[in-house]
Amino acid sequence: MYFDTFDTGYIGVLTLVGDDAGLRHIEFEEKKHPIAISDAWKKNAKFFAPVKAQLRAYFKRELKQFDLPLAPVGTPFQLKVWQALRDIPYGELVSYRTIAQAIGQPNAVRAVGGANGKNPIPIIVPCHRVVGSDGSLTGFGGGLATKQRLIDLEKEQL
Repeated sequence: MYFDTFDTGYIGVLTLVGDDAGLRHIEFEEKKHPIAISDAWKKNAKFFAPVKAQLRAYFKRELKQFDLPLAPVGTPFQLKVWQALRDIPYGELVSYRTIAQAIGQPNAVRAVGGANGKNPIPIIVPCHRVVGSDGSLTGFGGGLATKQRLIDLEKEQL
């Protein structure tokens, strides 16, 4: 497993984790679900060069769709939710109910919220685009202020 850090210049420093299968985690400085960096992991800036290039372009408002190999680990339900998150268009907000309906489980709104909260690859898998049914901001691994900043960044581009 490899790791490195990336200063976004917008929402602080991110920790990136991945291996030959792809990007596995992005962690915010404000950690809701912290990753324990193992002594066996190797710091490898070169490995994450494509990730950093795309993140840099995203934060400069030059990139709306990421194209990176991703390798999140989760339950089949979580993986289905995370895939649905990737289908949310840049700059748009949807509700947890919308995601539940998109995956064919309209009664699983709370479970969708749980899966959304455990998304290991935020920003690239845009869980920040999911809000409450009334449009309110709800939990986010990087904190609600960070979620709002990501929403604002994308809204400025539309």
